[in-house]
Amino acid sequence: MQVSSGGMVFDVEVSGPLDGEPVLLLHGFPQSRRAWDGVTRVLNEAGLRTIAPDQRGYSPGARPAGVEAYALPLLAGDAVGILDALGVETAHVVGHDWGAVVAWYVAAHHSERVRTLTAVSFPHLEAFWYALRHDPVQRQLSQYLAYFMSPESTSAMLADDAAQLRSLFGDAVEADQVEHYVALQSQPGVLDAALNWYRSGSLLAEEGLGQVPVPTTYVWSDGDMAVSRLAVERTAEHVTGPYRFVALEGVTHWQPEQAPGAVAEEILRRVRRQ
Repeated sequence: MQVSSGGMVFDVEVSGPLDGEPVLLLHGFPQSRRAWDGVTRVLNEAGLRTIAPDQRGYSPGARPAGVEAYALPLLAGDAVGILDALGVETAHVVGHDWGAVVAWYVAAHHSERVRTLTAVSFPHLEAFWYALRHDPVQRQLSQYLAYFMSPESTSAMLADDAAQLRSLFGDAVEADQVEHYVALQSQPGVLDAALNWYRSGSLLAEEGLGQVPVPTTYVWSDGDMAVSRLAVERTAEHVTGPYRFVALEGVTHWQPEQAPGAVAEEILRRVRRQ
């Protein structure tokens, strides 16, 4: 379905029982709402209603020009706006990768709209910033940021049948899923818009995210090459609500696709405990 918010139109997959508690699922880069396919099946079967949008830049009707249009407060505003448009007062909010960054922001700045938070892969931003300053491992892991922020990254990632883009997934994501992502990012303007999330500078701004007061689960995996142990360990300091940390063993950065059952289980555990 399509949902209008803030003068834009988002493609949104809504599924599950009409009376189920709502779960907002926010995807990462360079994915789409399809990243949650395996997770939503489990959540729907458990009686939850899922809302999975293609976020700003990914939906054709929500692809503004200019890097400044992809600042974090605007991305978070989209998430809240989609809930408004669907008449959802509060939701369980789940995010992976960049979707987790948005989810952390929503939980910190719009906590009255968030029943629970489940963040997958990416830690609280202030924990990430601390690790960037103090941890050589995190600085090494984050070297890709400069490349993603560079103007030439778009054409380079799409060259040779999107070889660089494909290489991001390794063998952790099924081939048909990778082909879906590549087809999406190969459409005119999509990859530039997706990379504008990085180019906006939100990941490096250090403007202060604030404490998260809602019940929170942070899911990380030992094969995730984007986040260091220090960033993971510091995250708990920025959550004042009930907090649970989960480390998935033998799983890469692509947790929703590679381990959908485990991710869904942790979402359900958080929803039921609240």
